[in-house]
Amino acid sequence: MVEVQQTFYSPVPISTLKRWREEAPVGFEFTLKALQLITHPPHSPTYRRYKGQRPPDAGFFKPIKQVFEAWEITLREAHALEARIVVFQLPPSFCPSQENMDNMRRFFSTIKRDELLMGLEVRCRGWEGRIGQLCRELGLFHVVDPFSWRREGGGVKYFRLHGRGGYRYRFTEEDFGFLKSLVDRDSYVIFNNIYALEDARRFKDFLI
Repeated sequence: MVEVQQTFYSPVPISTLKRWREEAPVGFEFTLKALQLITHPPHSPTYRRYKGQRPPDAGFFKPIKQVFEAWEITLREAHALEARIVVFQLPPSFCPSQENMDNMRRFFSTIKRDELLMGLEVRCRGWEGRIGQLCRELGLFHVVDPFSWRREGGGVKYFRLHGRGGYRYRFTEEDFGFLKSLVDRDSYVIFNNIYALEDARRFKDFLI
């Protein structure tokens, strides 16, 4: 399984995504991150990798044309990859204000889902103790780094590992033991550190 992160930074040509799907082995699964225009405000440093003119007003699930068009792009990309999971990663500045929660409710009650499973990764600590209820209300599942957050939402177990203390962290056997206690055969584990491929292979061997 591979999580496609390019779809977060900027739209990816559908022809490219279809080629990846065709070249992948039978049974191989892609997941993808939703386009940042949905979740991140224009001043976010992630827009340095955005191809095209930086949008003047987007992100935070605002009920505006740009945000809903960004979802249509993500939806087409998911279909091209034959993906069943889309991850919405939120910036640390997205905290549980009434406006933000109202925007999320409006967004997820409006968009076309096409039976996709949708995960939400929050990073503002104000969500602790609240995100599980919101996920249940909106039909989402909680995406977490289990070394930093307690998983609150039910459904899909989807873990994104950013590195304990930083991107350059190399996971240890002790870390793998803790992670093994959380996962089952249907869990998703994404290593998002500088040693991602190496650590993923080591963890796979650890599970055997």
